[in-house]
Amino acid sequence: MLARNDIGALSNQPVYWHIETFPDEGSALMAKDAAGTVVSDFGKVWLFTIAGKAWHAKGGTHVATIGPLPVDKADAFTAEYVHSFFTPGTTAPIHKHSGPEGFYAIEGDTCLEMPGGAHTGYGQGNTAVMNGGEPMLLMAIGTTPRKAFALVLHDSTLPATTRVSTWKPAGLCAAKLAGN
Repeated sequence: MLARNDIGALSNQPVYWHIETFPDEGSALMAKDAAGTVVSDFGKVWLFTIAGKAWHAKGGTHVATIGPLPVDKADAFTAEYVHSFFTPGTTAPIHKHSGPEGFYAIEGDTCLEMPGGAHTGYGQGNTAVMNGGEPMLLMAIGTTPRKAFALVLHDSTLPATTRVSTWKPAGLCAAKLAGN
């Protein structure tokens, strides 16, 4: 895990994951609010913020707005951020989340297999939002390593991630890897 932020209650409006970069940690910290998280990773300073669609950081460079994030009602939420570096063919263990998961790829190709099928994203800046509760397999596909961030936004009283042993993927991502 890269960072965790207990952000409290969310508004009744749709929420999004905003990603910004800053030239240094000090300027990112000045732009951060209670729903923001500053991290240094992949050679940059990043500000991750959970907010409404119209939110913008003061300063910095806008990178992506991901969402809306399909959250259920809860008294308080936690944002957990993960970074990953996967070579093609590498997978995360089969798991599920108690809330939605958002993805942002700095580079590389992604395949997410779930019981209903597979979602793929190609190249720099590809994004995805997955509902919580369903098992999934994440695999790097393509020919270059996948560098990415993920957000799990969940009810603070529940675990963010649970390993799953009762579902087996159909091999949809493995087939996409073989097709490259």
